[in-house]
Amino acid sequence: MNGPASPDVDLQQDWDLVVLGAGTAGLLASRIAASLGARVLLIERDRPGGDCLWTGCVPSKALIAAARSAGAERRLVVGPGPLADEAIFGDVMRHVRNSVRAIEPDDSVESLERDGVTVLLGQARFADGTTVVVDDRRISFRQAVIATGARPVPLDVEGADKVEVLTSSTVWDLDVLPRRLLVIGGGCVGSEIGQAMARLGSHVSIVQRGPRLMPKESAEAEAVIRDAFTTDGIDVRTGRTVSRIVSSDGRAGAAHLDNGSVVEFDRILIALGRAPNTEALGLVNAGVAVDGRGRVIVDDHLRTSSPRIWAAGDVTPLPQFTHTAGVNGSIAGSNAVLGLQRRMNTGVIPRVTFTQPEVAAVGLQASDCAGTRNRVVTLHHTHLDRAIAEGATSGFTQVITDPRGRILGATIVGPRAGESLGEVTLAVANKLTASQVTDTMHAYPTFNDGFWNACVEITRTRLGSGWKKHGIRALLAVHRRRSRPSQGG
Repeated sequence: MNGPASPDVDLQQDWDLVVLGAGTAGLLASRIAASLGARVLLIERDRPGGDCLWTGCVPSKALIAAARSAGAERRLVVGPGPLADEAIFGDVMRHVRNSVRAIEPDDSVESLERDGVTVLLGQARFADGTTVVVDDRRISFRQAVIATGARPVPLDVEGADKVEVLTSSTVWDLDVLPRRLLVIGGGCVGSEIGQAMARLGSHVSIVQRGPRLMPKESAEAEAVIRDAFTTDGIDVRTGRTVSRIVSSDGRAGAAHLDNGSVVEFDRILIALGRAPNTEALGLVNAGVAVDGRGRVIVDDHLRTSSPRIWAAGDVTPLPQFTHTAGVNGSIAGSNAVLGLQRRMNTGVIPRVTFTQPEVAAVGLQASDCAGTRNRVVTLHHTHLDRAIAEGATSGFTQVITDPRGRILGATIVGPRAGESLGEVTLAVANKLTASQVTDTMHAYPTFNDGFWNACVEITRTRLGSGWKKHGIRALLAVHRRRSRPSQGG
């Protein structure tokens, strides 16, 4: 599709808001602004939906689910084994693509138009602080939101230009499961896709530059995942870098590491982070400042250095999560068209890595509490009834509270940890105490019992110490006297 979604739309009208990029941040900014009565033009250079729909959250979670089901159906012995046959892998990738197609209508041009947003396909470039140019057409705006997202960082080593590498954007085009897959980079992308491919039968090696496979997570959480990867037969090499790539056919070959070891591969997947899509935007013309990595600098209200221009999503230095992009897109859109001063909240940002088991965290971690009076309580899932019943006891729930018992954060490792994290996030955001969680009835048995039981332990300890302990003992003594049986009764 080329040009505006509705050819009869006058692009020269007075736009209250022009949004650049139709990923999660741009979609939310556009829809929120339109719902407030603003005249909104959304400009997208490719297709609405962004990375989350086409190359990120949706396809990766579909792959993980399909790999798990396919592995169970074939009764795979975990670890290196026979590859999934072509029919099974074809079914897996069809499931991935069908999942994307099922969700695509929600982000389509037609859906956006129903919500009052006008869509124009093309590359936008700022001419100045109040004008963008798309295919030589000048479009004026009162306010603008930059939401152009980011792209995978390329592999920059000797020989990399001689081999076709896969990224989080292109791995979904695979039709044949690689017999040997080299993943360069850990974190969420490398860990999730690497484990899914291993469970389908690929021999997976992960090479991570730093000492930690999952640097954002606690060492205890990473240890559980490393054990799971060992069981799955994944060769994890941390503290190593690739110094040279050798390939004879442009796909398969060998990666030479900095310590002299060699990893052979049939395909390479790179997961080295993401770079912002800002080069073609003409930001200098609009007076929009960027940092040393090209990311758009924003203040607490998501306003850029240009007074009429805002930014949200992966194009900024903020955490690169779909939910962060969505919330901040909403804030930027409403601030822009209503002149509000809503602030983003960077203190309560949940995150989940969808490995098996999942790793979910929000707020403070145990490592943040050194030298403080905060309390760390860990409940290992060997004592969690649902985990015992399902034979999934390798995880844990760790809760952080302040001296008053208010919940400051948590880390959960286990099946469906992402679902359990929702209650924790609500508790952290609303400064709930462990006793308030304890006093709330929870369904049994669930994996979320880990959070509730940890809060019970925190509450019991608080009641058994300090002035509360003495007050309870005094109350107990008074009640004993009052309820003493009468003589001769």
